[in-house]
Amino acid sequence: MKIVLEDMLKGKRRVAMGGHVRPDGDCVGSCMGLYLYLKEQYPSLQTDLYLEEVPEAFDIIADTDEVKTRIGEQTSYDLFISLDCGDIARLGFAGVLFENAEETLCIDHHISNDAFADYNYIVPHASSTSELVFNLLDEEKISRSVAEALYMGIAHDTGVFQYSCTSPETMEIAAKLMRKGIDGNRIIEKTYYEKTYIQNQILGRALLESMLIMDKKCIVSVIRKHSMEFFQAKPTDLEGIVSQLRQTKGVEVAIFLHEIAPQKFKVSLRSKEKVDVSEIAKYYGGGGHVRAAGVVMEGSSHDVINNITARIALQMNPGAEQDVSS
Repeated sequence: MKIVLEDMLKGKRRVAMGGHVRPDGDCVGSCMGLYLYLKEQYPSLQTDLYLEEVPEAFDIIADTDEVKTRIGEQTSYDLFISLDCGDIARLGFAGVLFENAEETLCIDHHISNDAFADYNYIVPHASSTSELVFNLLDEEKISRSVAEALYMGIAHDTGVFQYSCTSPETMEIAAKLMRKGIDGNRIIEKTYYEKTYIQNQILGRALLESMLIMDKKCIVSVIRKHSMEFFQAKPTDLEGIVSQLRQTKGVEVAIFLHEIAPQKFKVSLRSKEKVDVSEIAKYYGGGGHVRAAGVVMEGSSHDVINNITARIALQMNPGAEQDVSS
């Protein structure tokens, strides 16, 4: 079913939007892009955006200070739009608003998404949710502020147009956004490359303590809670670490574990060519994309790594036993 935004908004008075927990560049870009567009083109609508704390680097995007980080008195909406979420649980605290809404719309590009809304616009091969939002908008009415948000989202989820998800259509959309007068280089520098001193310190720890396993085809690193406390780092400061690990020569899969509680880890997975990490993440209750996925797992770090690498081995060498030798 083709989604027409104008039709979805007919008769609506209150619209809410939300993205996934620990919002990244594409989550913030797609949410802010659509939020700004609705504010500009549908001023009679009450439009609210719910997200966890937006990383400071994304303050370059207009009106991020209007994002609601908790539920207030308004708990009922005519339409709730979920962006960049593979399932309701990923909406975090905003999930209850999704469930209470009269109608729901999901805009997403995760291959693990099972179409959980009333209306769904899910394109797994798309570079980003920001690209899908662009396709829903009237190009002529896209302002510079909207273009900046969508460009940031596309740039982040394509690894600055390096990943295999970057299609000719992706580049054409990026060009159209640039023609709105945005400073693409500044957006990429400020939101993707620029790191705080703390971010560089925690990245250094992760790289220094990383290990090559599975005949050097896999690299793994673990950041524990005591390290986060020592560096006074926040979960958002870990953004980009797994992608940096993935760049190691000869490595097919990068595994990054972040301890969020005793015996509980957020696992980020990245691959280059052979391994579908979304399949592995989904097996353990997570999800994502073919080359980028994540999951929360319980147990010791050794147990988590062994379980993950066992599934990697099945893809790299079908029927082979797990090999964790360095």
